[in-house]
Amino acid sequence: MLGIVFTEFMEMVEDQFSADVLDDVLDSSNLDSEGAYTSVGYYDHQEMIRMVVALSKKVNLPVDDLIETFGQHLFGVLISKYPTLRGDIDSALDFLETVDSTVHIQVKKLYPNAELPEFDCERISNDRLNLHYRSKRPFSVLALGLIKGCGEFFGDTLEVSHSSREEKGFYLTDFVVVDVHE
Repeated sequence: MLGIVFTEFMEMVEDQFSADVLDDVLDSSNLDSEGAYTSVGYYDHQEMIRMVVALSKKVNLPVDDLIETFGQHLFGVLISKYPTLRGDIDSALDFLETVDSTVHIQVKKLYPNAELPEFDCERISNDRLNLHYRSKRPFSVLALGLIKGCGEFFGDTLEVSHSSREEKGFYLTDFVVVDVHE
């Protein structure tokens, strides 16, 4: 998993909770890396899972809520650090439609060893998109947060429904994303 995901998770924990909470999470997570991450490194996704579980216990919030919130945070960070990912796109659905065909290609240029999830899109109408997520790692809730963060960034009100399953070693989630034009 990309190091920037780890470093931004730690930033979010420190900002939203405290440096002491972050220290407790790192100390209690039994991390091979000992919590020493760089944004350009690659790390075992199990370490992220252990940190989120430790944070959940520490702050008494559900794991999925924390991961979703982190996804929302992460979208804003990534789009501000890498504005070329946006191009001239001005809506959340248009951006989401380009994740695999444009955004992930740009990410691979920056991080050639990245193992990214796959997103297949079906544009159903101007205000509806079906997004099919496929990954070897169980982070569909992170994808949900990223989708919601995308809506926030573009100022679009999105309704997102989803269903998940595991199949042949992959985590699969079908998202239905609707821009409700509020």
